[in-house]
Amino acid sequence: MARSRFLPDNYTFAILGTVVLASVLPASGAVAQGFEWLTVAAVSLLFFLHGAKLSREAVLAGIGHWRLHLVVVASTFVLFPLLGWALRPVLEPLVTPDLYLGVLFLCALPATVQSAIAFTAVARGNMPAAICSASASTLMGIFITPLLVGLLLQRHAAGGDPLMAIGKIMLQLLLPFVSGHLLRPWIGDFVKRRAPLLKYVDQGSILLVVYTAFSAAVIQGLWKDMPLSSLLGLLLVCAAILALALISTTWLARRLGFSKEDEITIVFCGSKKSLASGVPMAKVLFASSTVGAIVLPLMLFHQMQLMVCAVLAQRYAARAQAQLPAGD
Repeated sequence: MARSRFLPDNYTFAILGTVVLASVLPASGAVAQGFEWLTVAAVSLLFFLHGAKLSREAVLAGIGHWRLHLVVVASTFVLFPLLGWALRPVLEPLVTPDLYLGVLFLCALPATVQSAIAFTAVARGNMPAAICSASASTLMGIFITPLLVGLLLQRHAAGGDPLMAIGKIMLQLLLPFVSGHLLRPWIGDFVKRRAPLLKYVDQGSILLVVYTAFSAAVIQGLWKDMPLSSLLGLLLVCAAILALALISTTWLARRLGFSKEDEITIVFCGSKKSLASGVPMAKVLFASSTVGAIVLPLMLFHQMQLMVCAVLAQRYAARAQAQLPAGD
């Protein structure tokens, strides 16, 4: 029997299982240091493969649609931070202070790549523009996210100097990404043929980061200091921000006169936040003891956006199918 679209996928269950494992058997001492090194290597490999998979032809095909890209960038790096900042008096009482710092960090992150493109494809949106916009958001986030974190979270980030944080993120994420893309003529076909196998590199690297982050947080008393009411409040906070983002991007796309295909791209690229980029960035930007609480809102938001956007993509696709002439 097919799984309901409202149920989490296997990867989400794996993330939850990793959190449970870190809560019961957290890594410490030399073991934790070993996991740290392994995590850095895995994340670098992840972004290397992302660079190798990025088609230059698709980027060139979508890059000319500058109005759409401006809207997506504004939604990702302006609308979300404004929502997190403006709603703070209303939403912060629902969660702990550390969790709300995680919400603000979530608002500063770039858009996700794989799921934004996948949902755009299902909904029959502008695929070249989606590939270009989502990829550009990831690269821009390397520079913009640390600056936004400095503005929104002020003294809470561990690094202190945003420029130093940008340098660390460039070394861990941008350099492998660019290297993979430059090597694409030689390894691109290999990566494409083994895409089903290489997805485990994507997922495994994130699971490693989640385990190391939550291990450090659990040792520092994460669950002891977090009441159940705050977790329920976090669910409401993430739902409110996602709903406002979806409504705002849809309204803005229609207000500016974009086609339905472009509207789909704007909605799915402008309302999503990247777990793949966010968790490694959190490791650079925050102290190890706080990373678990910082990424918890992102993990919840990630699953929520997947379930809601899956339903939304199917509705867009059904509407497009209904408008086709009979026989198509």
